[in-house]
Amino acid sequence: MEESANTERTSISTYLPAYQKAEWESHADDLGMSQSEFVRTMVQAGRKGFEPAEKELPSEGSDPGGNGLETRVLELLSTDTYSWDELLEAISDDVESRLDDAIGDLQANNRIRYSGRHDGYVLVGGDDGD
Repeated sequence: MEESANTERTSISTYLPAYQKAEWESHADDLGMSQSEFVRTMVQAGRKGFEPAEKELPSEGSDPGGNGLETRVLELLSTDTYSWDELLEAISDDVESRLDDAIGDLQANNRIRYSGRHDGYVLVGGDDGD
């Protein structure tokens, strides 16, 4: 965003299924965010996937991948003192939870499924021999 960009706040409205709103509310609460902050953050994170590769600029500063790991560590440490193992566990739990959500969403959208034959997840319609 340019330094001279207008930072005046404005609102938008959207419609989504009630179950999805409940999931977003729960996730925002888990992250200690307001619903507005959660939606704004998720939209900005999602937009990164829509940027053409040639427009991507290398991230500057101490979070070169833009993955928010440092932000998450700072959030954790802002409320308590953590040992290395405790930090690792807290971060791992977050990743496991996000992976579980992603797997659930992909299965619900019929993009992947669990294959006992392959002892793991496979793409729906992929060349898995099933």
